Amino acid sequence: MITDFKLRYQGSVLGYAWSLLRPLFLFVILYLVFVQGLKVGGTIPHFPIYLLLGIVLWNFFGEMTSQSLSSIVNRGDLIRKIRIPRWIIVLSSSISALINLGLNLLVVVLFMTFNDVEISRSAIFFPIILLEIYIFALGVSLFLSAAFVKFRDVSYIWELILQAGFYATPLLYPLDIVKNVSIQKLMLLNPMAQAIQDARSMLVTKETITIAEAYDSPAARLISLGIIAVVFIVGILYFKREARHFAENL
Repeated sequence: MITDFKLRYQGSVLGYAWSLLRPLFLFVILYLVFVQGLKVGGTIPHFPIYLLLGIVLWNFFGEMTSQSLSSIVNRGDLIRKIRIPRWIIVLSSSISALINLGLNLLVVVLFMTFNDVEISRSAIFFPIILLEIYIFALGVSLFLSAAFVKFRDVSYIWELILQAGFYATPLLYPLDIVKNVSIQKLMLLNPMAQAIQDARSMLVTKETITIAEAYDSPAARLISLGIIAVVFIVGILYFKREARHFAENL
């Protein structure tokens, strides 16, 4: 598990530093374009950190699902030689993404400290948000990794979905820029949008539209949690069904 993380940066000059530099470089570009250039987020306190936190959480989801997608195929020789629970391979591929997430969250905390961001009591629930994202990503990863064994086009399709999701999720802009309330509600049904908005509200600023506020009910979070549960269960069932044929299809 840890070996995957080490091998990923083997031979590079900067090594593990790339796990921090990549999201920071993206953040700088987006900050210059959207905050300084287009003046987006002027009404949101600490908007640069608001932006950075969203990028870090989205990158974790994208990295975990993208790495897990090819995990079964990449370990085809191991699967044909040794009888091990196939799901362990997908689970282990998520460790690298988790390590990167931890490092990037440390950077977010440093930015929050330097900018005197006031931590609210609700920040104690932030680990629950991380667990939501992880379970959602794991469900997607199980489905994608099993589907990729049979259909190699899955990688290209998922890449397009991630690109669309990056802009459809309120990462680069505050949700209040979308004036249609119905569209706001629809966007927040996306589990990643719900999780990121909740995380921003907990850690950065209460000037964040969460799913509870959009639907005027704390129970609205159950909608997103229900979607996560369905995705996770479908991912498990599909993976379990296809796992028996992995060796012959690889």
